[in-house]
Amino acid sequence: MGDLFVYNTLVGDKVKFEPVSAGNVGIYVCGPTVYSEVHLGNCRTFVSFDVVVRYLRFLGYNVRYVRNITDAGHLENDSDFGEDKISKKAKLEQLEPMEIVQKYTLNFHSVMSQFNTLPPSIEPTATGHIVEQIEMVKSILENGHAYVENGSVYFDVAKYNSDGNNYGHLSRRDIEEMSAGSRDLQGQQEKRNPVDFALWKNASEEHIMKWPSPWGIGFPGWHLECSAMGAKYLGDHFDIHGGGMDLKFPHHECEIAQCVSAHKKNPVNYWMHTNMLTLNGKRMSKSTGNTLLPEDIFSGENAILNKAFSPMVVRFFMLQAHYRSILDFSSEALSASEKGFNKLMQANLLLQKAIYSKATLDKQLETKVVDLINGCYKHMNDDFNTPLTIATLFELVAIINTLNSTNSFGTLSEKVFNSLQNTMNGFIIDVLGLDSVQINNKNDKSEKLIELMLSLRAEAKNNKDYALSDKIRDDLTKIGVVIKDGKDGTTFTLT
Repeated sequence: MGDLFVYNTLVGDKVKFEPVSAGNVGIYVCGPTVYSEVHLGNCRTFVSFDVVVRYLRFLGYNVRYVRNITDAGHLENDSDFGEDKISKKAKLEQLEPMEIVQKYTLNFHSVMSQFNTLPPSIEPTATGHIVEQIEMVKSILENGHAYVENGSVYFDVAKYNSDGNNYGHLSRRDIEEMSAGSRDLQGQQEKRNPVDFALWKNASEEHIMKWPSPWGIGFPGWHLECSAMGAKYLGDHFDIHGGGMDLKFPHHECEIAQCVSAHKKNPVNYWMHTNMLTLNGKRMSKSTGNTLLPEDIFSGENAILNKAFSPMVVRFFMLQAHYRSILDFSSEALSASEKGFNKLMQANLLLQKAIYSKATLDKQLETKVVDLINGCYKHMNDDFNTPLTIATLFELVAIINTLNSTNSFGTLSEKVFNSLQNTMNGFIIDVLGLDSVQINNKNDKSEKLIELMLSLRAEAKNNKDYALSDKIRDDLTKIGVVIKDGKDGTTFTLT
């Protein structure tokens, strides 16, 4: 079905995907820091990479998907000073840090389950890999790209670049401009250069989460954990590393430098980054109150949206925008997605229930259906373009509804009919990850209510109460239920 092309942030262009090991793909996605409820920006990233993993498996690749849990070493300003976010939250809630970790890890898993994301193959934690991180720091020190100051270890960016490397390549930043533009910050005097970053931080007495190391009691730098765990489970050089665009610098830039220094090779072939979310046209921000948690959307208990929306509708909404584009949440956009989602799922249900009966072949229609089926692969092969894939599926929906209303699926050859069934179900369920079980349960109830209304309409017609019969038909039409009376009885479709 053609070659797969992926937008690689490292080169700033779409390039042909060629795995390190034929038939196998290793992918690492930076997971959440579990000190609070998972937010929608995180959710979009994980849903996007869930589709990446799903499509790679759909194409037949054996995928090892690693997504970490950051449960230590992530400082308040995402840099090298301040208080550990988890420790700070533990003090506020008067809990042990690992109680905070457990509480919000469970929240994260619950939300991801509602979004129907596949669990990762491996979900390592930072605290479970302290030994590996210490060993990596040792290697970086041995290779001359780090230095020790007062029990802390810092990566020496200038020395790394002077040895022929390029810190700043991923984010297109110039090291001299970064150094000139840096401010003197509290606790940064130990650094030789403002752009140097911590590999290991010396812990004060009041710091809660800390471990022994060759340099004293301390804790690992945030950037170090992903480098160590990625290398352990995917090797020194693997296929895809993903995360939100906010991680491109400094997190992923630092990861590359650490791995090149420790292993003397570039760690990843393809760097992928998802774009940000906005809410009603404005950047999401806790400080302004312009923010929503997933549970706020699912429950409808918020002052921003006009109703509740199911996890599958929200997932579908996210996939209607390309993962590299900005996505804006609003009631109007979600409501439109809900209608489209129901239409898509209803058409697929009709198609999967359809019984094939051969008729006169419509060659022109068959050619169009085959082209649209191929189009689904073409768009997904173009950097996982879900919005164009969904648009193509809706072109197939129009054909399916027409064929269903005229009972003429047999105007396609049986081979193409089977391909249509497999493509619709495969892309909707397996690739886009829209939960058929939830939908079937919901639609079963809806269909029973509609069938009850149709039985009341039939009774009204038998009693020659045509006014009531017409009213039921018209009211159902208003809510998107199209009725068709035929010689074999009354059927309906949802629009």
